[in-house]
Amino acid sequence: MRRSPNRDAARQTSHPARPIRKPGVQPPSHSPHARHRPRSAGSRRPPASPWGCRRGAVGGSGAGIKRRDGGRGRPSPLLLAMLRLLLLLLLGAAGALPAPRRRRAAVPPPAPYLTRYLRQQIDHFGFDENLTFQQRYLVADQYWKKDNGPILFYTGNEGDITWFCNNTGFMWDVAEELNAMLVFAEHRYYGESLPFGNESFSDSKHLNYLTSEQALADFAVLIEYLKTTIAGARYSPVIAIGGSYGGMLAAWFRMKYPHVVVGALAASAPIWQFGDLVPCGTYFSVVTNDFKTSGTGCSESIRNSWNAINHLSSTDAGLQWLSSTFHLCSPLKNHQDAAILKNWLSETWINLAMVNYPYKADFLQPLPAWPIKEVCKFLKDPGLSDKLLLQNVFQAVNLYYNYSGEASCLDMSETATKNLGQLGWYYQACTEMVMPMCTDGVNDMFEPQKWDFDALSEECYRLWGVRPRPSWILSVYGGKNISSHSNIVFSNGGLDPWSAGGVTKNITDSLVAIVIPDGAHHLDLRSRNPADPKSVQQARALEICYMKQWIEKARRSH
Repeated sequence: MRRSPNRDAARQTSHPARPIRKPGVQPPSHSPHARHRPRSAGSRRPPASPWGCRRGAVGGSGAGIKRRDGGRGRPSPLLLAMLRLLLLLLLGAAGALPAPRRRRAAVPPPAPYLTRYLRQQIDHFGFDENLTFQQRYLVADQYWKKDNGPILFYTGNEGDITWFCNNTGFMWDVAEELNAMLVFAEHRYYGESLPFGNESFSDSKHLNYLTSEQALADFAVLIEYLKTTIAGARYSPVIAIGGSYGGMLAAWFRMKYPHVVVGALAASAPIWQFGDLVPCGTYFSVVTNDFKTSGTGCSESIRNSWNAINHLSSTDAGLQWLSSTFHLCSPLKNHQDAAILKNWLSETWINLAMVNYPYKADFLQPLPAWPIKEVCKFLKDPGLSDKLLLQNVFQAVNLYYNYSGEASCLDMSETATKNLGQLGWYYQACTEMVMPMCTDGVNDMFEPQKWDFDALSEECYRLWGVRPRPSWILSVYGGKNISSHSNIVFSNGGLDPWSAGGVTKNITDSLVAIVIPDGAHHLDLRSRNPADPKSVQQARALEICYMKQWIEKARRSH
């Protein structure tokens, strides 16, 4: 438990005003694969909404997990396969993905901001104790117009808030145009916002307050605090913005606290990836289609690679050959290690689908423009012998993990980014964030694996002493019964596998879906880039249009 002596503590953190650029990776003025991009929008325009905006489709910390038996260890391979996939949700966020050993340079902030802390209740919904913690948030007000300007409020994901601040360039790009203040709020149990300090992940008792509902209450309290303590902010309209899990929170924030935020932009937010709202295999079907359309024989080569690994891993000589061919830091010793190799490869293809951006980027790893097209250049012939096929698979996966050429070997156990919270999300996936996933090997390029809720439940109980509640999110937020809500824009990229669980069709005139055919995981929230497809440019323009309408309507009400 951490108590705050002050209601709000501010640290004047100075950051040079610089545009978002990853060290050593300069965005190109054009994409080398522009002529191969998916076809952009047709000329037919969607109907105008009452707002006047065109709507519809655009362009047509811990050392391990403490088990109930008192020991420490990693989850079983079965749980890792399930939970690691769910962990990919965050911003694209592959918090538990393997990667080569390399030191990632810090992403520079796009502009100066203040780092501040607010004392929050650990439990907003109980009154028998008064435990508190310090929630971190970031504020940038250089473009804000006092007494009139809006507040764009980022609903923090499962990770360090500075990372999301520095990777959400869209908000910085539009701040001056909207005369807006920017606020980035850190999610409890992530980054520095740890309710019980180093004990926050020690057991389920300390983790009991890690829920989306408690996080939304934190956000609401923070906004009310800002409005009452910042001169001229009392009547500032607030718009929630988030991507991936943060996008889900943005949408749910508007649903649960419509008096606090006037609207929400929910980018790549799979709010319907729960229960039986969507088939459990659609996520992997989108991943497969990305590879299928990016090169002849590409998805078939990946589908055939699993049997090739199975054949070779059946002997010691084959395991040695696989270890050498894939330049693994730790050699494969048995069949279980071979299963980990396959999980690692699966996660690589999933990651590539999420970060298939039209320009060089360093979101999870340094990658070229349209990286799936580059990967598929190695995977043209699915009919090769096992060894030749897997040599090509190595070349493909090496492009993802070693594009910079810095890795001497590939490590299947190291994380791709340390800015995303691994233990916290594991717990959330074991409680309320239960998103069914499955593969069949026919409609996708992966090995068949059924959704096994019972196995997940047993592992979660063994690790945390908790049982997942698969229908809780539907009960709390309404599932598909959300037509009574208003002022939410759901944006989804056609290349993003999480779009399978997202809102891709308009529900009402004010619950609007924007589909970006050429977009990967919340591409619209990234900084503007000369290589941006027309479809994402149109999407951003439409999002800004809706935000202006919400702001104007809110101003007229005061």
